[in-house]
Amino acid sequence: MALSEQERKLLEQLEASLMAEDPKLADTLSGSSQIRIHRRRAAIAGIGFVAGVVLLMLGVQIHPAVSVGGFLLMLGAALVGINSWQRVGNDDQPAKPRSSSGPRPSSPAGGGGSSSDFMDKLEERWRRRQQGDF
Repeated sequence: MALSEQERKLLEQLEASLMAEDPKLADTLSGSSQIRIHRRRAAIAGIGFVAGVVLLMLGVQIHPAVSVGGFLLMLGAALVGINSWQRVGNDDQPAKPRSSSGPRPSSPAGGGGSSSDFMDKLEERWRRRQQGDF
């Protein structure tokens, strides 16, 4: 069913106002979201990992080459799945620019304990050690 010219203009105005008010919702509704692509890729990698486990077990009974193929499939699927899942996590959060020069902001003590906090602490210790401040 074709839209009339007036309905088409009204629809374009609604889309523009939605994009201005809530761009994340508009991106989700448009169907071209990168998050959706990475989630699908991670799910397919999970299925590939399970198939690799099955091949690994079947290879014990059939031929060792099948086990090697299953292991390689598991390894490849794990790498693709982890990479895609990390991108899903990165796309959910707004990007924070990090400058390579200057001190980084310190994290609160006893926080979530992410690996970047750990690396920041190690880098700070290394700087102090190089400067002679033990």
